[in-house]
Amino acid sequence: MTIFCGEKIKRNYSKGDINLANVLRPSNALLYLLVLAAPMAAIAEETEEEGPSPIRTLTAEQSEVAAANYEKYCVLCHGAERQGYVNDHAPSLRSKSLFESGIPHAVLRTLSYGRQGTAMGGYLDEVGGPLTLDETWDLTYWLFEQSGAVRVAISTEAVLGDIERGEILYQQECSLCHGENGEGVTAPAIGNPSALAYNSDEFLRYAIQHGRDGTEMIAFSEKLSAADIDGITAFIRSRASGWNAPQTVLRELPTPDQYVINKDGEDPDFELTDDLYVSAADLYKALQEKRKMMLLDTRVTSVWQTAHIEGSFTLPYYSDFDAIVVDLPKDVMVVAYCSCPRAAAEWVVQELRKRDYKKTAVLYEGIYGWINLGYPVMHGDIREQIDGASL
Repeated sequence: MTIFCGEKIKRNYSKGDINLANVLRPSNALLYLLVLAAPMAAIAEETEEEGPSPIRTLTAEQSEVAAANYEKYCVLCHGAERQGYVNDHAPSLRSKSLFESGIPHAVLRTLSYGRQGTAMGGYLDEVGGPLTLDETWDLTYWLFEQSGAVRVAISTEAVLGDIERGEILYQQECSLCHGENGEGVTAPAIGNPSALAYNSDEFLRYAIQHGRDGTEMIAFSEKLSAADIDGITAFIRSRASGWNAPQTVLRELPTPDQYVINKDGEDPDFELTDDLYVSAADLYKALQEKRKMMLLDTRVTSVWQTAHIEGSFTLPYYSDFDAIVVDLPKDVMVVAYCSCPRAAAEWVVQELRKRDYKKTAVLYEGIYGWINLGYPVMHGDIREQIDGASL
């Protein structure tokens, strides 16, 4: 079977009785399956003859909003020119080979639900992010338009290959950048459960074959045989253990009267490195001593909902700082943290310092370093639910 990322379904049903925005919500997975099942044979037959249907064209207003959202939410890590690898090895978002094979769902799902175990949080409002479903769709299409790509048909069939041979080749050719276990080193974590759940075998094979133009990822079709590429693809797929997207049960965000923790405590006596960084050990010691401070989680709100340092509140790097500082006292020590491991927190602290907040610091190790060192976090309440959008 060959599909084209649901675009024809989107065009057929968004103007009819079925509201696509509701169909694609995870809570309506069964409805999505019913919608998908009926026309699929006709879609496959038609598209195999005609090729991929045209990508929806954004209006000028939609493009303007999408561009503004990219600048607000994505530039910090992916770069002003979408070049990638500005912070936390965030991948290129201008690679034609990505958008040839990844529109819309391969990009949309990551934008919406994030990548578990990475710095990429979910930006969809249903998981605590700042964007509506329509805005995530429009940003995805805007990125496609900016790439100049022409999409290709991507099969949903399994890629069969020699897994043992693929493992050998993976370790030889891929592990230096992607990690021995696909955890990501200087390149994306291709062993990430959500990545493997969201992306088809053919999507993976296409990336290996064609590389990612504008990045260090070469086109291995110029180096390896088709059988070897099939083997690597099959090996990567064999590492998947299945994934059910956890749906966060959103908790109430802290209110301004809760921003300051240990209100009766003494100020912390941090010795900051480079007049900016506090170590995880020193922060933990200050928390144990119940020192008075404010903890700012500068990531997208959805990941605060999943796990955060106790007592922290969300002040995402894309906030309107002029509006929020009215609720932040200037005589209380501020410690900001993120997961990249410092970029977003540094940005927030610099914005605060511009506004005369002198008692500010950045957690040097970031929250992942904090966790890896064994320090505690508060985990959000989640319930397992099938992600209908990934079907």
